Amino acid sequence: MTDKFNLQTEYLNSPITVLKGIGPKKAELFSKLGIHTVWDMVYYFPSNYEDRRTFRKICDLTAGELCCIKIRPLRQIVEKRLKPKLSLFLLYGSDGHDNIVVKWFSAPFSKPKILPGHLYNVYGMLSVQNIKKEFDMRYIEDENKARHTGVIVPVYRATAGLSVKTISEAVSLAVSGVNELPDCLPDYVKKENKLISVTEAVRTMHSPNSFEALQTAHDRLAFEELFVLSLALSSIKERRIDKKGIAIYAASYVREYASRLPFELTNGQKQAINEICSDLAGGKPMNRLVQGDVGCGKTAVAAAVMYAVSKAGFQSAFMAPTEILARQHYSTLQKLLGSSIKIAVFTSSVKNKKQLIEDIANGKYDVVVGTHALIEDNVSFSRLALCITDEQHRFGVNQRAILTSKGKSAHVLVMSATPIPRTLSLILYGDLDISVIKSMPKGRQAIETYHIKPSVRERAYGFLKKEVASGHQCYVVCPLVEDSESIEAASVENTLSYLRDVALRGLRVECVHGKMKAEEKDEIMMRFKDGQIDVLVSTTVIEVGVDVPGATVMLIENAERFGLSQLHQLRGRVGRGDAKSYCILISECSTDNCKERMKIMTESTDGFVISQKDLELRGSGQFFGTKQHGVPELKVANLFSDSEIMQKAVAAASLIIAEDPSLSSPELANVKGRIQSLFSDFEGKDIFN
Repeated sequence: MTDKFNLQTEYLNSPITVLKGIGPKKAELFSKLGIHTVWDMVYYFPSNYEDRRTFRKICDLTAGELCCIKIRPLRQIVEKRLKPKLSLFLLYGSDGHDNIVVKWFSAPFSKPKILPGHLYNVYGMLSVQNIKKEFDMRYIEDENKARHTGVIVPVYRATAGLSVKTISEAVSLAVSGVNELPDCLPDYVKKENKLISVTEAVRTMHSPNSFEALQTAHDRLAFEELFVLSLALSSIKERRIDKKGIAIYAASYVREYASRLPFELTNGQKQAINEICSDLAGGKPMNRLVQGDVGCGKTAVAAAVMYAVSKAGFQSAFMAPTEILARQHYSTLQKLLGSSIKIAVFTSSVKNKKQLIEDIANGKYDVVVGTHALIEDNVSFSRLALCITDEQHRFGVNQRAILTSKGKSAHVLVMSATPIPRTLSLILYGDLDISVIKSMPKGRQAIETYHIKPSVRERAYGFLKKEVASGHQCYVVCPLVEDSESIEAASVENTLSYLRDVALRGLRVECVHGKMKAEEKDEIMMRFKDGQIDVLVSTTVIEVGVDVPGATVMLIENAERFGLSQLHQLRGRVGRGDAKSYCILISECSTDNCKERMKIMTESTDGFVISQKDLELRGSGQFFGTKQHGVPELKVANLFSDSEIMQKAVAAASLIIAEDPSLSSPELANVKGRIQSLFSDFEGKDIFN
């Protein structure tokens, strides 16, 4: 049994070139889909399924219904060349009672070989144009050799150079070589949750006999993914609880900090600070997420904690995703903390870097604000007790771990302005305790949001002119940097040119986008912040950025191309001053889904409501990539529709961690191995040590 298991594992871990028909060139194409090993191929699941089991007589066809028909050709296929690389093909056929024209578009000379008298299964749908009935073909095969009609057919996500057919054949070949997959779920967990074996589930995902069987297979694999993730994150959290941390009694220092502020902390801020103070005094390393909407005052909370830690005689490190944001935090903290707290800003471009590294190591600074530069090997601290990361979704688990390792059992505080529903937090932040700030500071401006069609864009530009004339500034966000032949959407380059030369001629219009060098982006953003630019044309690089109190209008082109949470983040770039602010969403909105999303944006400013709706409408796969959160990508589970499965998986994992936190039981060996392979970004370290 062991030899068979080892042979199977060796096969699964082999490069895909061991599969017949896949050489180095084709393997390179498959790598674009994340497929490198046989295991990757076996676990490359369909993105969709076509139900080709329904057959109709020609007389019973309904326009728009996907189904199969059986026809005998009345003559050979007719080809009409439309373009050098495109032809229209017509096949005249009969089912014995009625005749029909089957049509499809394809490359010239790619027509299938049709044999007279043979019966053919054709999958497609009836279309009616000017009373003329035609059958739009999606697939055709000789009934004598039928394999892909009369069944449920998997549809795989393809890429340039690899057709769905090629991928399907490769996956089928890889799966055929599997006798039994290693199952990481203990038998008692499968029995308790009524789950089928992993081998049966994988085979069914690629070749389902029914949609009921497909759902059973999906539930099994979704449970496994969520169980493994929950087990890993719970294990990390459990080990942290067992560690001794620096006990810091922060309450009196926090009261001192609050008394110095020119404003009163909100109830939400106070609650978050109380929870943090409790963690600091507990003698265990804190690992807490402060989650709150744009503008809820997370920085003031972080400042309170850093003030207390500094007064207690320790250092704090504050890591931000961009240099300009780091410098903004540095400026804000100088005002909030006062002159008694020594603060330094450390980025890759700072001057006197060598001296600054030496001063930080010697404990000259109480608070060091910086970018990823803080986790460089040559940066060290003498008494680091608190590590803070801003915009948590821009950093992975590993980056957090590196920063934390620069202190002895340092406390960790992470902040995110992307409100996340509780069910999602169970997985994404399973290793963190969570504080939520829902109240907003007094005086925070409400932002009026409007949805308009492209046909009235010029009126919107006129409004921008009026705002600039009133001494304000504006953002114009586009989904693309430059024009694309394949995507119809506004680009920064074209929009910038039109605004400068035509619509906003005479105004100071500049642009910023992700293809620019970091120094160039920072220079443009600083000029905008300083009021030297009237209108900034940008991609979503400004989603997380500096506060520009003078900016009162956020105009977003092709708003349908952005998720609700992203639109909400962009909207949060304005309304940071005393003036009335506006968000204008430009979109044609031809679908009901788009209309619903624009309606949500115009009616709600609650980030938690919006993120929940975003999750419902787009699904967790597109809500945000799980990789940037430091957890492996989910191939099967949907964190919204599978919330019930997730709760069961989390419950099962919690029971195991409570009884066996190191996963030392023999029946947990497979799941322990899976966790260690999935969390390989821990630089090869055993996450259980």
